[in-house]
Amino acid sequence: EVQLVESGGGLVQPGGSLRLSCAASGFRFGGFAMSWVRQAPGKGLEWISRISDDGAMTIYADSVKGRFTISRDNDKKTLYLQMTDLQPEDTAVYYCHGIRTTTAYWGQGTQVTVSS
Repeated sequence: EVQLVESGGGLVQPGGSLRLSCAASGFRFGGFAMSWVRQAPGKGLEWISRISDDGAMTIYADSVKGRFTISRDNDKKTLYLQMTDLQPEDTAVYYCHGIRTTTAYWGQGTQVTVSS
């Protein structure tokens, strides 16, 4: 069974940091490019970052560039998102997403709330 399980979300004050994790199982994690996607309350999905299957290449949305860092550990089959200087507009459900050619997998999401 394919699974992507996110963790690490929670409530944080503005300016704070969180590290999200996404544990993969049931497929060849190292063969998939991985992304983080978020959905703020009442809004659509927003892609925020992507990492290549070998971790060599990363790209970010302008909204998070310089504050968020995506990484992966293929031996541990885990994707990470280090988030710093969090702001209220970062409040959302954060999903990990894996894709390889026509195959795509989604996690169930983890809630991040930034509030004082």
